[in-house]
Amino acid sequence: MPVAVVTDSTAYLPSELSGTYDLTVVPLTVVINGVEGLEGEEISPGEVAHALGQRRVAVSTSRPAPEQFAAAYRDLLDGGADGIVSVHLSSQISGTYDAAVLAAAEIGPQVQVVDSQTTGMGLGFVALAAATAASRGADLDTVRRVAVDHSAQVSVLFYVDTLEFLRRGGRIGAASALLGTALSVKPILHMDGGVIVVRDKVRTAGRALARLVDLAVEASGEGEVDIAVHHLGAGDRAAALADVVSVRLGDRLRDCYITEIGAVVAAHVGPGVAGVVVHRR
Repeated sequence: MPVAVVTDSTAYLPSELSGTYDLTVVPLTVVINGVEGLEGEEISPGEVAHALGQRRVAVSTSRPAPEQFAAAYRDLLDGGADGIVSVHLSSQISGTYDAAVLAAAEIGPQVQVVDSQTTGMGLGFVALAAATAASRGADLDTVRRVAVDHSAQVSVLFYVDTLEFLRRGGRIGAASALLGTALSVKPILHMDGGVIVVRDKVRTAGRALARLVDLAVEASGEGEVDIAVHHLGAGDRAAALADVVSVRLGDRLRDCYITEIGAVVAAHVGPGVAGVVVHRR
């Protein structure tokens, strides 16, 4: 039987790929004023964006419990899977990977857990690559290696209107957050070694989006690439951003997706986010 692939809800896979790949998705949890809801099932990104705009409304997130992963693993193995590769968002910004590791230790060596060191469609592209390898009959070690290799082939770049939400959630240091207020600087961030860091700084939102395009093209290298553009309630802006990146990449671009970020990442970046994920093939 084939190797099964598990990921988490922060992969934000495009809706048009639903049912195309054999993936099991374990959801994270969002908490709004003490009320919990599963990402993608009970809490929408729009609800989070609205809550963040209200005074005295607390928004937080939490990882899946190890028991959630263990239950998913058992179901897949009972269903006939030979092994499982479980690939998740960066361990530097979430305890999700650690929860998966605890569950894997309970189940046994037939479950291999991979820290993608990224999130969003950075994680999504890695999970899709692993699922493709599994569907072609690759064994457990090969599928795991594919996931690790593709983790090194993605670049995640994004712009936010304010770094305040990232600072509140402890996803970026106070010194970096200060850049978002000093002299109206607009920072562009990226994932580096699993950590969110400032990649560049510009003066206006318009320049930030233009620079985001430049950095995405630079990150694409010389070969074929896939891209995903993320947004939060700004589909038109995301479509325009995707169009510009597509023109710049020309015939090197294979697949292009536009996806709204989910509730968990929305809770930490806030309204106004725009991101480009580059997957080098």
